[in-house]
Amino acid sequence: MKLSMLRRRSALWTKTVLTAALVLTLTAPAVQAAAVPAASAPPAATAAAVKPLTTENAAAFLKQFFSSDEVKAQLAGAVVVVVKDGKTVIEEGFGFADKAAKSKVDPDQTVFRLASVSKTFTAAAAMQLVEQGKLDLKADFQTYTGPMSFDNPFGVPVTVENLLTHTTGFRIQDPQPEDINDNFTAKVSIEDYVVKHMPPVVREPGTSYMYDNFASLLLGLVVEKASGMAFEDYMAKNVFAPLNMNSSGYLLEGKLKDKLATAYDATGKALDLYTVTPTVMPHGGMLSTAGDVGKFMTAFLNGGTLGNNRILAASSVDAMKEYRSSIHPLLPNTTYGFEAPIQLPGAGSSSKIITKAGDLIGFSSYMFLIPEQNTGVFIGYNQQSALRELFYPAFIQTFFPQYAAPAKLDSFKPLSAAALDGFAGYYMDLRLKSLVSTVAVQDGALTISDALLGSRKLRQVDDNLFVDELTKKFTGFELNADGQSTYLKEPYLNPYSYEQKGPDGVGYADVPASHPYATPVMMLQSLGYLPNDATLSFEPDAGITRAEYVRLMLESSGVKESKTAKLAFADLQGHPAAGYVQMAVELGMVLGTADGKFQPDRVITRQEAAVMVWRLLTAQYPDKLFQKVKLAGNTDKWAVPAVKMSVALGLYGPDFKPDAKGAVDYKSREALSKKENAAILYALFTNPLNQIVAGLTEKPAEAGK
Repeated sequence: MKLSMLRRRSALWTKTVLTAALVLTLTAPAVQAAAVPAASAPPAATAAAVKPLTTENAAAFLKQFFSSDEVKAQLAGAVVVVVKDGKTVIEEGFGFADKAAKSKVDPDQTVFRLASVSKTFTAAAAMQLVEQGKLDLKADFQTYTGPMSFDNPFGVPVTVENLLTHTTGFRIQDPQPEDINDNFTAKVSIEDYVVKHMPPVVREPGTSYMYDNFASLLLGLVVEKASGMAFEDYMAKNVFAPLNMNSSGYLLEGKLKDKLATAYDATGKALDLYTVTPTVMPHGGMLSTAGDVGKFMTAFLNGGTLGNNRILAASSVDAMKEYRSSIHPLLPNTTYGFEAPIQLPGAGSSSKIITKAGDLIGFSSYMFLIPEQNTGVFIGYNQQSALRELFYPAFIQTFFPQYAAPAKLDSFKPLSAAALDGFAGYYMDLRLKSLVSTVAVQDGALTISDALLGSRKLRQVDDNLFVDELTKKFTGFELNADGQSTYLKEPYLNPYSYEQKGPDGVGYADVPASHPYATPVMMLQSLGYLPNDATLSFEPDAGITRAEYVRLMLESSGVKESKTAKLAFADLQGHPAAGYVQMAVELGMVLGTADGKFQPDRVITRQEAAVMVWRLLTAQYPDKLFQKVKLAGNTDKWAVPAVKMSVALGLYGPDFKPDAKGAVDYKSREALSKKENAAILYALFTNPLNQIVAGLTEKPAEAGK
């Protein structure tokens, strides 16, 4: 179950609101790029420099990798197993399974949470049942689960194959905050959980790619129903036992619990033991050792057999190697159970390599197989970090540099500036609503901008493929019959999902295209946060209430309403935004007012709004960064740090300009207008906050200018 906990992206509050939400909800996919993108492709290794994958060379590589200062700075414990040609090349542990006890990682004994690598094993179980004639990949999944209650307005069923390939069209339905808990006695079945949380279909099944935890959970239920066995029992009997995977399972109990590595956060702080609902998670709950994963990789690469035992037919293995969808051949999506590898600059994501990444709180893993080289690699670690983003490129470049070589592209007809207009617009990630890319045509060329890297040019290299001139990685577009772009896939914000292009914002009767706030208002219309109807009035100068401000802030981050029954404030009872305000309390965004109430329908002041954002961002961006920011006008003392942060990060609209001394009058005590709220949201979607802060750090005297 992937978390974008590895990326130091400046996706605004994504790093704050979503950081809090991610820790609770497991929503985001693991981001595959390093924190600082490579400016160019890695140098191609010469034939003489390519090292054969031997035990000696692998040991030397691992020693050098884990001895580097960059890796040691983010390592608690890790394990690596490499298999090739039916044998284990190397199996090693590094660092500590428990730092306090100084217990070292043992590749055959230390248990790790595999997180989403579990999905590959669930897919293997499904393919076994296909072989037995108990599953039809083209059948409606309800053929096996029985009728489920959910909306599907497209007249196209969600098939078992859609579940396997993450093309269901489901609205995102990731684990809920309450699903991560410390209640180790409660038992929740897969079926009960699915029935309670079944999402609607919001895109035609089979037409778009979105990494889908719920789809893999449903696939586990299909395995249960088709086999007539509890999922964990089926896996133990039909996958683990034949491969002698004696340290693998789904229940956090017995030796699996006793030998589980301690989880650590990004700072190296130990995390409390937790469990996740449902009790058995086909989509992310597998517990295992590196030695056991090595056995699975060996069997898979050997056509489904290990020794005298077979878990898959060779035809099933072949089916699981084949990518089933792509936005471009260099940007494949998924196979039955695997996904595209980390994109390498200039090379793209090789379809010759199949991978599976996983993240849970304090654990990350990466399994990658190169079938034509009979090679499989697994790395797992117990601290939130970007180790796999460092490990995978280094391993490929050392032993198989041909997969990192610049891609060879056929000739193509460059698009005219007029044709490029079909790509322009706002694109929202299908999984994480706060991840937005802005594509535009400037001086006859395409540009892309987001809150991670800011604006940069896209150079066309194929009909629907462009190379990012800053990072040298590819961005692909899906076009409709009219040459209009409908989706894009890029390597940074979320390579595990498409971003969907929104319709053009049309403005309002009182916010025409010439209005100074038209850009932020029309963006919010395009993204679906405001009604996209030009006949309506927006009332741009009207104040926005405290509850509405909180609702829009959280809703546009993808954070859902709290399910907490006992509300923090009595005056929230019965209020339509009560769930959002309660969630804001739980995230630390809201503390209430002096009278102990929230006052949801009172118009919020600009400084109050700034403080709510500041509470989310201050852990990432401490106040000392903004000490030299110059303010004019009147700001209450309790709001000064927050207002300074908002000014420095550009969280305001075009009406606010620095004076001759570089000071900004934030009009802190005035009401926050609807147009200014739109401008703040627009800035949070688009301003590269990390870059702004880096500039303050380098030139603090310039802050506020």
